[in-house]
Amino acid sequence: MPEADTEQTVVETEKLDSSFLRKIMKHPGGEKILVCLQCGVCSSSCPLRLVSPEYNPRKTVKKAILGMKDQVLSNEFVWFCADCNACTERCPQGVNPSEVMKAIKNVAVEEGVAPEAVKKIVANLEEHGRVYPIEEFTKDEREMQDLPSLEPDAKVFKINKKKLLREKN
Repeated sequence: MPEADTEQTVVETEKLDSSFLRKIMKHPGGEKILVCLQCGVCSSSCPLRLVSPEYNPRKTVKKAILGMKDQVLSNEFVWFCADCNACTERCPQGVNPSEVMKAIKNVAVEEGVAPEAVKKIVANLEEHGRVYPIEEFTKDEREMQDLPSLEPDAKVFKINKKKLLREKN
């Protein structure tokens, strides 16, 4: 039988942010967060937990509901959610935890707390119009497989990086 999750969470009431939950609930996917019963089905269903036992969607949702904004937004595991929906398929309350994680990520970006990797992706989108620039290896591979060449730095859409990441001018 697996060992029970006995990690204690310290709630520092002076650091609670009562607006954090409302911000999450305003984003698509965050609307049902208060329906969560804290049953733990999401955490027990999560394949990421097999790799990183510290990842715990149930605890993340609980901290979000309590207004523990700093602990939630500083937790790198929010960004690891693979959106596989194993949690969503099993949630008895229909909370859709993977969508809640997306809502939390959206709040994090609004608050300017995006991880460096996300900032790099945004920079690449801004500069190249793609998540990553096309390198010689990719060009050679496409040519060997008789695939059409890709336009370098195709600007599929324009973004405002500073606005997206809430950076100061």
